[in-house]
Amino acid sequence: MKLKYDFFNIEHNIKPKQGRIIIAEPFLPGNYFNRSIVLLVEHSKEGSVGFILNKPVEYPIKEFINEFPDFETGISIGGPVSTNLVHFIHTLGTKIPGSIQIKDNLYWGGDFDQLKKLIATGLVEPNQVRFFLGYSGWGEHQLEDEIEENSWLVSEIDVEKVMSSYENLWEEMVEKAGGKYKLWSNFPEDPGLN
Repeated sequence: MKLKYDFFNIEHNIKPKQGRIIIAEPFLPGNYFNRSIVLLVEHSKEGSVGFILNKPVEYPIKEFINEFPDFETGISIGGPVSTNLVHFIHTLGTKIPGSIQIKDNLYWGGDFDQLKKLIATGLVEPNQVRFFLGYSGWGEHQLEDEIEENSWLVSEIDVEKVMSSYENLWEEMVEKAGGKYKLWSNFPEDPGLN
């Protein structure tokens, strides 16, 4: 019997660009990218940079940075590159000099000392900043090649979801993608265990 749908043949209706996400196909291997959602903070002909949104670490940010003010927010694994460095995205705009606008009211990086000062004086809420250990990076044409190989589905995401989600984000985003992608969340992570 021939299936009506090829569940793993991804239709590429949306192209990758800064501010969009890529959703890993259900069986993409590896600890970092298995069922991950990656926010693209940079995408050009030279390559792409992103942060995994749904791989939280069970420790507060203060555990990773010396002399960091008390701040009730977590940190996530951003990707396999430079995991000894902390990166951040935020909705503070020009309050953080040197920030790069990703989209709408979403920014990447900037003056880390200024961010610490704002946090120490109580001017930053936990939902206004997200921290990442490392980042995800692709060289020239590498991400496009992986997309053509059906490893990633490109989609949109709103800023509020970027700044608030950890749990079940992969499932939420495949549901939002609709159609045959909604069925991805029903597949076991390791089909060999069935």
